[in-house]
Amino acid sequence: MSLIGSQYTEFLNHMSLLWAIILLSVGLLVLIKGADWLVDGAVAIAKQLGMSPLIIGLTIVAMGTSAPEVAASIEATLNDKPGIALGNVYGSNIANLALVAGLCAIIRPIAVPRAALRRDIPIMLAVSLGLYGVLYNLQVGYAESILLLVLFVGIILFMIHSERKRAQKDSHITEEQESTIEHAAPRQPKTRWFSSLLILIGLVFLAGGAKITVSSAEVIGRHAGLSETVIGVTIVAVGTSLPELLTCLIAAMKGHDDLSIGNLVGSNIFNTLLVIGASGLAKPYSIENQPELIGGFYWLMIMMLLLFSALAFAFKKISKSTGAVLLICYGGYIAYCLCP
Repeated sequence: MSLIGSQYTEFLNHMSLLWAIILLSVGLLVLIKGADWLVDGAVAIAKQLGMSPLIIGLTIVAMGTSAPEVAASIEATLNDKPGIALGNVYGSNIANLALVAGLCAIIRPIAVPRAALRRDIPIMLAVSLGLYGVLYNLQVGYAESILLLVLFVGIILFMIHSERKRAQKDSHITEEQESTIEHAAPRQPKTRWFSSLLILIGLVFLAGGAKITVSSAEVIGRHAGLSETVIGVTIVAVGTSLPELLTCLIAAMKGHDDLSIGNLVGSNIFNTLLVIGASGLAKPYSIENQPELIGGFYWLMIMMLLLFSALAFAFKKISKSTGAVLLICYGGYIAYCLCP
């Protein structure tokens, strides 16, 4: 495996710009198809298990689309690059709620489910604000990592239990809702095993497509003369958010707003708890030499989370106009990252 990895690294180091552009296109196509299968399988599983697409988005889909962040951050800590590990989380969280939500809303306004307003968005805010207390000593050791992972498991179990209780109170589905779901996914798989297979294949395609896309984008960045730090906080962060972007775009176009919001909010919770916890458990690290990770970039992430939450609570949806505001804010964030 190490031989294959070294050969792959050598290939990337000598990849031409033309090949990088070709592979970037291939990676995006693989991502699109993977997202399509994942959404169809996830919505079908939700129906077959009597669970809402929101909770499927918060768990199965969010875990799958967060896989690139997990892999990238663990690899970064093992290579003694904690700045990339944490920066990837911050950048991905900002990209999810500004770039991904903004683009999806421009294409089609996204309604925010009541359960997300009452339960999931407050949890996302609490987890993100609580991260400051974990990082305050500028260390991510075994104790901090285990705490984050235990909290992650507890929150996921709480969400599933809460959603099941809510589903029991509202167990029937109206004929109008039924026809909407059938119309939105006319080729929806009918058997649970086939739905599960679609989810699995979709996740594999998302992971593979993200790897190809990020690698080729890094090569393009090097050819453009960008520094490793700029590539990390922009290209890598956006690249690892591509599964969320494509999944949410496909879900939005198919009318599954619950799945879109669940994926965005769930992915941010996963990034904050699972990604940082798993990377710290793989190899504890210190950020004493990178105070901006508990300063500027951290508070930029918090500001974006607060903005997204305020818009969701105020309007109960992410409209085209609010989507445009989010995209403008993301453009400002990228400009800030590129400033010397």
